Amino acid sequence: MGNSMEGKVAFVTGAARGQGRSHAVRLAEEGADIIAIDICAKIESSSHSMGTEADLAETAKLVEALDRRIVTRVADVRERAQLAAAVEAGVAELGRLDVVVANAGISPMGPDVPVIGFFDVLSVNLCGVINTVEAAFPHLGPGASIVCTGSMAALMPGAMDSPEAGPGAAAYGHAKREVARFVHDTALQLARHSIRVNAVHPGNIETDMLHHDAMYRLFRPDLENPTRDDALPAFGAMHKMPVTTIPPRDISEAVLFFASDASRFVTGAQLRVDAGALLPMMNSGAPA
Repeated sequence: MGNSMEGKVAFVTGAARGQGRSHAVRLAEEGADIIAIDICAKIESSSHSMGTEADLAETAKLVEALDRRIVTRVADVRERAQLAAAVEAGVAELGRLDVVVANAGISPMGPDVPVIGFFDVLSVNLCGVINTVEAAFPHLGPGASIVCTGSMAALMPGAMDSPEAGPGAAAYGHAKREVARFVHDTALQLARHSIRVNAVHPGNIETDMLHHDAMYRLFRPDLENPTRDDALPAFGAMHKMPVTTIPPRDISEAVLFFASDASRFVTGAQLRVDAGALLPMMNSGAPA
């Protein structure tokens, strides 16, 4: 453990498990106190399971075991008033707010996802990010940092648009592209206030959002009932480095960099943590 976040307070959405829990714990390891929220309920159109109140309580235990303070609330990022109330309660108890990690997201996959899933994904993955930043902004001052979770899908044109991927996947790609744009434009607006805004774009991350039957079928359409073991090589085939899935901790290290003063003059960045998955789609940088 270090102390790069000593004296700071971070607000993390989607913190009950997965990447959100990992981010909360990693920031706490470096000395931050945490405001953690999660919907703690399943959105009906989602094809994967979602965090529960018990999961959020476990996140709190992990943070408290590091001798850091944590305020948890059940809140839906689609509801700005709920977010504002959670932030206000956290700031009232912890005294300040320095870092926002707009992480909450869903990823319903497959042709069986109803059309409402398209709108559910947009509401959580795009509007939820905007709501989170807006709810937190009144409590932020110079030196604050906003970190938004994107996806390699944001930078992979058309990757999520096939009929087999379904309306949820199409919305996922759209939402993450717009998150990238939101980060760029918001960074421009907040730079004069010395508030930084950056994005982390993960590859295939080892969480429950990746590991479910609908995702396995999408990656292994050649099999009737593919298993986790069947899907792992397909997940890894997207990465250029020899790894099947990326641990959430590696994304948390990127979040920590953006949250800490180590990146105090970095804003508007779009950081890919994708094991090289997007390299074939990037400009080589060679002179014309």
